[in-house]
Amino acid sequence: MRLTIRSNLAMRTLMFCAVNPEGLVRKSDIAQACNASENHLAQVINTLAHEGFIDTQRGRAGGLRLARPMAEIGIGEVLRTFEGRTAFAECFAPDSNTCPLAGACRFRKVLERAVDAFYATMDGITLADLVADNLPLEDVLRMCTPRGMVAACG
Repeated sequence: MRLTIRSNLAMRTLMFCAVNPEGLVRKSDIAQACNASENHLAQVINTLAHEGFIDTQRGRAGGLRLARPMAEIGIGEVLRTFEGRTAFAECFAPDSNTCPLAGACRFRKVLERAVDAFYATMDGITLADLVADNLPLEDVLRMCTPRGMVAACG
């Protein structure tokens, strides 16, 4: 199993916002600290905002921040937002499944249980569990300069 780049960038974005809650952060700040493309981040930020994970403000003084407390952002919910539309295997997509084994395959049932177990684990984790009291993460993501500057601690 492998998460998509968008899921990975969504988690980096949320963690960056959580570590820097004092005000708005900019996409460029996140891109620099998280080694990410601003183009990919723009798509992820749009989805995160649309789904209510972050609030965004446009314009010169704009940026983004968490839309709700980190303890209320479930990792399973975030991952389903980005991964839920992607079929884990061909047989998980009834509209495009061409596997001749579909009617007799036990492997699909095993995969379903594994995916369910993965999400059950992620449903028990919040953004706060990943960020709170995580000094090494803060060392990487904390912005040391006032809002509007792109320098991160380090």
